[in-house]
Amino acid sequence: MSTTRVFGVRHHGPGSARAVRAALERYSPDRLLIEGPPEADALVGLVAEPELRPPVAVLAYRNDDPAAAAFWPFAVFSPEWQALHWAVERDVPVSFMDLPAALVLGRPKDDDPAEQAPTEPHTDTDTDTDTEAEAATDTDDAATRLRTDPIALLAGAAGHDDPERWWEDVVENRSPDDPLDSFDAVTEAMTAVRTAHPEHDERTLQREAQMRKQLRAAVKAGAERVAVVCGAWHAPALAGTLPGKPPTATADNAVLRQLTATTQAAKVTATWVPWTHSRLASSSGYGAGVDSPGWYGHLFTATDHPLEHWLSATARVLRDHDLPTSTANVIEAVRLARTLAAVRERPEPGLTEVLDATRAVLCDGSDLSLGFVVREAVVGEQLGSVPDAAPTVPLTADVRATARSLRIKFDPKPREVVLDLRTRNDRRRSQLWWRLRILRVDWARPEQVTGTGTFKEGWTVAWRPELEVRLVEASLWGTTVASAAGHRLVDGADSLAGCASAIADAITAELPDVLGDLTGRLDRFAAASADITGLLQALPALVRAQRYGSVRGVDTGALADVAQAVLTRLCAGLPAAIGGLNDDAARDLRPHLEAAHEAVPLLPAGAARDGWYGALAEAADRRDLPALLGGRLVRLLMDADRMDRQAAADRLHAALSVGRDTTDKAWWVEGFTAGGALLLIHDRALLSVLDRWVAGLDADEFLLVAPLLRRGFGQFEPAERGNLLTAARALGGSDSARVADPGALAGVDLRVAAPVLATARLLLGEVRGR
Repeated sequence: MSTTRVFGVRHHGPGSARAVRAALERYSPDRLLIEGPPEADALVGLVAEPELRPPVAVLAYRNDDPAAAAFWPFAVFSPEWQALHWAVERDVPVSFMDLPAALVLGRPKDDDPAEQAPTEPHTDTDTDTDTEAEAATDTDDAATRLRTDPIALLAGAAGHDDPERWWEDVVENRSPDDPLDSFDAVTEAMTAVRTAHPEHDERTLQREAQMRKQLRAAVKAGAERVAVVCGAWHAPALAGTLPGKPPTATADNAVLRQLTATTQAAKVTATWVPWTHSRLASSSGYGAGVDSPGWYGHLFTATDHPLEHWLSATARVLRDHDLPTSTANVIEAVRLARTLAAVRERPEPGLTEVLDATRAVLCDGSDLSLGFVVREAVVGEQLGSVPDAAPTVPLTADVRATARSLRIKFDPKPREVVLDLRTRNDRRRSQLWWRLRILRVDWARPEQVTGTGTFKEGWTVAWRPELEVRLVEASLWGTTVASAAGHRLVDGADSLAGCASAIADAITAELPDVLGDLTGRLDRFAAASADITGLLQALPALVRAQRYGSVRGVDTGALADVAQAVLTRLCAGLPAAIGGLNDDAARDLRPHLEAAHEAVPLLPAGAARDGWYGALAEAADRRDLPALLGGRLVRLLMDADRMDRQAAADRLHAALSVGRDTTDKAWWVEGFTAGGALLLIHDRALLSVLDRWVAGLDADEFLLVAPLLRRGFGQFEPAERGNLLTAARALGGSDSARVADPGALAGVDLRVAAPVLATARLLLGEVRGR
């Protein structure tokens, strides 16, 4: 006669993991069923591979939309992982019994796939939280619901106000004499909770119907002793201990038919992918996560003196941050943790006692120091690994092979790297990371490098598990990193600015095979375009591409011709294009104008480059020029030695003359001063013009322009603002309209005026100590 034992577990609990192995040894089933998607059955054989080291996750993704994906994570202390290992080691048939990922990731049948927005990757499809007080996410509609926290109810019934500590004391920190009785007790407790708080969530009821269906199939196939490992919340539904008659096969089939009637099953692919401890943490948003995966991993793997080994590792973390910690400190912390556990009547020191002892003894009471321990030890950044035999798309295989050849580790801990592009290996690393960024796989982030020259390149490198999904998404562009990045660049080059940006990226990532196509497109776009903004956006990218082409060993001769053509068209169309713009359009155009102006001197001297300054001068003379751009063009011409300072002062005086709109005057000043405060600090004539204008504003005018002035002057560094005020005070004499007869202040109560003066100083940037 067939018998079934249900082992209800916490999905990531070291005590549950140990108990599951002990229970399986005691029960010795001839068939094992585990909560999880049946698509993972084909992956069970890889569990025996030594290269499959947790934390890992089963990744399932929809073939027609890889962004629609789901993960089922496992740590070494996950009961399901230990159950898998136990079955594989003993050749016991094992399979997963939850809803298929094809349905979990399926679309509603009444939806039009072409009209659906792209689906964001899910971090977990196990929507039950079982033994944790967490919000659960429905995979179909992403609606968040709250479930009764069974552990909180059980802890309360036992007289405890901390569910997590109660669960650790009764389950995670104990080794029961009879694990079978222990699991029976868990099922009995969950039965009581579910009797008082019946489950009404449709997805949970569908999952349990599917699990019972798989259980019946295993019994019908002839298994005599079936073991089920599932979340503790499901244990009563599978063991048949809930009140009333257990659901029949007919009833369960009817529930599942309702699901298949409304959901179009998707074609999916499943594989193993590396995971990290930090992504197992509940703080990452993972519904079944735990607060301390690093601590739980230590509890499961450290069989001898776990407390002493943990605090020794904690000391190493602190020393890595230059915080002195002695062996005597570690010994004292061990004693304090045990004392705290005894005082609090706990069987063993839990994480609370360990952290309290760490803060008091090893961190001298500093929460900042304790934060290092929590991040790097309690949570941790351990990364798992998968064997090459695991199913994967060719693009992922190419990334792994390239990383191996370049000796790059898939390390989740951020680290800074400086590459020397003159060395072959560093240059190939740079190629890989730039190409992956084109594919939106941001394994590495570029950083500024101090010093001069273009041969140094800085990066911050950190691998994240979700990048596995990005690689699957990017695989539609090609089977290798180079081909995929090149195809994506060409496909996205559908505008003048986009084409110029794609060329710059192609040179930086060293993708010469697509440069011919992109350059031809750019030339056609530029010839047909009257979009000045697009031309302004394109020029800096082209100049940057030329500059770095020699470093990357790419021939940029054709690109130089296109850049000259773009600049020529800019010079011809700029003056007319920027006349008559409103204030918002002028503000949007200004950064593109400045970026192009900075790029022009990097081009070879010639008619096109000289034409740029001529175009700026012609535009500056237009009467319909927006005030912001009027002031900016004058400053750009003066800084480029194309307008002398006296002429600039005359323009400033004219812009601030009587009769013009006060707001326009403020816009003009903002454009003129955007180049920095040094010019005003060292040029008495310019500062005098500006000083007389500000001093001549009446109260209403000042209130109108003060926000604009504050925004412009607020861009200066604190030291620049201080020096500017000093220079303004030093003007004196006839140049300053601010000097008045002292008798004019007779009868003025300065105490009453103090708040007004303080506000004026704040608006003008006179804030000391900044």
